[in-house]
Amino acid sequence: MKYFLIAGEASGDMHGAKLMTELKKFDVKADFMYFGGDLMKKQGGELLKHYREMAYMGILPVLTHLGAIKRNLALCKKQLLMFNPDVVILIDYPGFNLRIAKFAKKKKYATAYYISPKIWAWKTRRIKSIKRYIDQMYTIFPFETAFYQQYNYQVNYVGNPVYDIIQKEKEKKVDSQQFCKKNNLSGKPIVALLAGSRKHEVEEMLPIMAKVSDNFPDYEFVIAGVDALGTNFYQPTLTKNLQVVYNQTYDLLQNCKAALVTSGTATLETGLLYVPQVVCYRMGFGWFLEKIKDKVLKTKYFSLINIIAEKEVVKELFQSQVSVHNLSTELDQLLHNAEYQQNMLNNYRNIENTIKTNGAAKAAAKLIVESIKK
Repeated sequence: MKYFLIAGEASGDMHGAKLMTELKKFDVKADFMYFGGDLMKKQGGELLKHYREMAYMGILPVLTHLGAIKRNLALCKKQLLMFNPDVVILIDYPGFNLRIAKFAKKKKYATAYYISPKIWAWKTRRIKSIKRYIDQMYTIFPFETAFYQQYNYQVNYVGNPVYDIIQKEKEKKVDSQQFCKKNNLSGKPIVALLAGSRKHEVEEMLPIMAKVSDNFPDYEFVIAGVDALGTNFYQPTLTKNLQVVYNQTYDLLQNCKAALVTSGTATLETGLLYVPQVVCYRMGFGWFLEKIKDKVLKTKYFSLINIIAEKEVVKELFQSQVSVHNLSTELDQLLHNAEYQQNMLNNYRNIENTIKTNGAAKAAAKLIVESIKK
């Protein structure tokens, strides 16, 4: 059978690749065409557009790339019709994917959504599009089932793919000395900087995160670099006490004492690896978002790890709160306050128990193939 998949960012590429792996187990003749990245490309099929040419988030980046977004939509619709898939599989990335879902349903294609858009946090109005254009929704958080029930929409909870990935990472033995030697690090205790995967996101967050290193000379700050942004992208930021490693985020987290993390899936990954963290986020036109945050955000917290816990497990810094002083103050607590650290780690354990599952991608793939065969 034919599968047309759309993933518009690094995390979507990772989850898309895992899903493709499992789809091939249930359908040995699976044929793929997709928008995604290098990980999905390794699974075979045809990559139409890399996510690095699609990952626009925030008011200013979207406005300045409207032409590119329209071209990507046109390309996607054209290729979808030519490929004539048995199902269109959408992976998060709602701004783009819900437009394609509307087009696909108009053309009478089956639609499946793997990893629900976070409409429980903002843009709840998207439930109307989901009910109209999505045949099957495969969710990854237990609380999403109750959320969708409010709107008389049934979903399939398949478990959390991040949990599955992290469990495999924990099985690997990452030797600290070998990690430092491999990446030419000094051997000082490490603070990890997870500034994001999108260019504009990193440009907003990294300069502030980097300046924090000046206040902690006994620690080495290491950026979790993204290859897709290019090796020259991080060079202007690097100093004697600030280095970068590429495509080794999990190894980095398993060898650090604490982390400064840009809000997103990385907050959950960091928590499941039991690393003390502070979560922060800012973007262009943030002064405006800061004013309307309480009206737009439907949840009390904006970081995924706090939303799951339904309380403040980690400190959240938003827009104007993201400063060298505030980050340094919180990092000092994470590094030197043993009671504060332990309380956070205990809460991580509760979160892990909440989302503990076995094979989210496998469960979703099985249901998708079964739905096509009906």
